[in-house]
Amino acid sequence: MMYHAYDAQVGLWWPLRTAARWAAPGLLEPQDNSWLGDTRRSLGAACRVLGLAEVTHHRPDWGIHTVPVGDGVQPVTESAALETPFATLRRFARATGSTGTGTGAVEDPALPRVLLVAPMSGHFATLLRDTVQTLLRDHEVYITDWHNVRDVPLAAGAFGLDEYTEHLMLFLRHLGPGAHMVAVCQPCVSALAATALMAEDDDPAAPASLTLMAGPIDCRISPTVVNQLANDKPIAWFERHLISTVPWGHRGAGRRVYPGFLQLTAFMSMNRERHASAFRDYYQHLLAGNTDKAETTRRFYEEYMAVSDLSADFYLQTVERVFQTYDLARGELLYRGRRVNPAAIRRTALLTVEGERDDICSVGQTLAAQDLCSSLRPWQRTHYVQPGVGHYGVFSGRRWQNSVYPVLRNVVQLSR
Repeated sequence: MMYHAYDAQVGLWWPLRTAARWAAPGLLEPQDNSWLGDTRRSLGAACRVLGLAEVTHHRPDWGIHTVPVGDGVQPVTESAALETPFATLRRFARATGSTGTGTGAVEDPALPRVLLVAPMSGHFATLLRDTVQTLLRDHEVYITDWHNVRDVPLAAGAFGLDEYTEHLMLFLRHLGPGAHMVAVCQPCVSALAATALMAEDDDPAAPASLTLMAGPIDCRISPTVVNQLANDKPIAWFERHLISTVPWGHRGAGRRVYPGFLQLTAFMSMNRERHASAFRDYYQHLLAGNTDKAETTRRFYEEYMAVSDLSADFYLQTVERVFQTYDLARGELLYRGRRVNPAAIRRTALLTVEGERDDICSVGQTLAAQDLCSSLRPWQRTHYVQPGVGHYGVFSGRRWQNSVYPVLRNVVQLSR
């Protein structure tokens, strides 16, 4: 009933939000400085805030059209390389030639291919837009563009931790030998598992290098608040209180999910005052006509408020096996009944990256992969801790671009 109540609330708010969007542009037009003009601007700013606070369920556009290269820019082509009911393997390729959408651009075939594995954590893969744009400087980038499972019909079947790992192996085989894999946050466990399984099978498509960024390989190390919350309740509590059924009217009607709006609520409650302050500042920027600052806030929250539901199977299995029983770290993780053995990895170079101030995945949790991959030689292993950044600073922002990325790029180049 939880999802039905949410849908009903969305329906009740829809007329007011629609009216606010329609009215805001006219109310915010330049006015005189009388009390009436000030009132109109205040009302217009309030309408903008109301519209920005809406939770949506559709992936924002990637909006990646060019990439800086040297002293200029080059156009970028975007396409769907492969599609399953649960994900699209999205391809971004840097092209040579003039900028823009000119028909004379030709894709550069010499760049190393990277599979960027996005988390399935309540938001869309577009949260890694900055990661993709940076990687495009020197690579052809493929990303796991996960679908909102509330739009996936029941006939498509179940989606759990095994299916997630299976998708990574499917995508690597599509890229072919010599590709590299970069996993961000939650999927580091599946990325390491997929690499180990492919190595044990002597699969030629096993990645040439594996980069694990701020991922929960062993959550027993320096547990964070997130880790503690996952262990406060038994898995039955999570299933009883957080799992709901997609209502009729959606393509995935009847599918059991962990709703994205619940995950968003949890994220925002962890930094409630910061988000409240951001919306207050947005209102003041609109009143003062600071359009650049207001636009920056708008872009962030339109992305942040776009949520994606998680399959109940995937969510519950991740909570239990990754955060409660630590299956991979204990050597007990199974893939379709088969034990995952990271020691089977012998030819894939390993890079682990952590953020000094990460309060979601603390220092040491990702480093644990180095010990699990015990068959790798010292020259195949690299570990890097980025000073002064939290979780998101590992894969987005200035320090990612200027400090973390060069380390990753060097590992990829040396592994070709």
